[in-house]
Formats: sequence, C-alpha cells, structure tokens
Amino acid sequence: MPTRLLLLADTHLPKRAKALPAEVVAAARAADLIVHAGDWVDEATLDQLEGLGEVLGVWGNNDGPGLRARLPEIARREIDGLRFAVIHETGPAGGREQRMQQAIPDADVLVFGHSHIPWDTVASNGMRLLNPGSPTDRRRQPFCTFLTATADAGELRDVELVRLPPRG
Repeated sequence: MPTRLLLLADTHLPKRAKALPAEVVAAARAADLIVHAGDWVDEATLDQLEGLGEVLGVWGNNDGPGLRARLPEIARREIDGLRFAVIHETGPAGGREQRMQQAIPDADVLVFGHSHIPWDTVASNGMRLLNPGSPTDRRRQPFCTFLTATADAGELRDVELVRLPPRG
C-alpha cells in the first residue's frame, strides 16, 4: 500500500510562530508518516506531531538537549521500497548532491532542512534530495512551505511543494 508522507523542517516553534499552521496540522492528520528534518526548537512540537501520527525525525542545530535525547542526528528507514535518510544540515548548495551521495550512498531519498529554502534535485547516483523549506519562517523565500509525497512500490510520486498563505 502507498505511504502518504508529510515532509517538514525548520518549524522553530515558538520562536518563529506561536503554533503550527492549520494546513500543516491537516496534512499531518492525512499522512501515514510525518518526516521532520530538524530545528523543532521545542519538544512540544514533537509531542504534538507524535499525537497526530507516526514521526520520523532528527534534531537540528537549534534543538537543545531534550530533543537531542529523543531524536537522532541522522534517521534512516525503508518506506515502501525506498531507502529514506533524514538529516538537518547538508552544507552549501554548491556541490550538495555530490557530497550527499558520498556521505549517504545507501539512500534513495534524502530529506534535509536548515536553509529554509525548498529544494528538489537528483544526484548522479539517483538519490532524490528534498528540502521542504519552513512552514513558519520563510526567511528570504516568497512563501512558507512544506512538502507532501507518496512512497509506493519503490517510487516517490506526487511530490508537491505546498505554499502557505501569508500570515498577518
């Protein structure tokens, strides 16, 4: 059966927003697996998402000892025939695909965060690199974002970058 995925990173709660946007909560409820690539900032966000569904997550550079005790630096899981890896930081954009295929050669899909910049590329070894951006802190991007996708029989399908409406 296909697995519906919600891909998140850099929620930075409660520093960048007071709560997860309603669109993220709805997407979490609809997902079979919530993937978070770090910079949660507070444990309450992890608790909230775990209350909405299964979570595969890692800690980021802004996450303190509590989150680091609960989450790994790198997470790996096979999902419907795809080998996923999740990490927060991947370094500069230039050369990212080459660095990551060398650092994590056994992944089909790498989900990462840190930059708040949505990213979707494929390395020369076929690894798909995805950064969902941030649903709460757009920085220099025009929108806050997250990704949804479906893992199905060894294929990643229906990858969609969701742009959130401006918050006033």
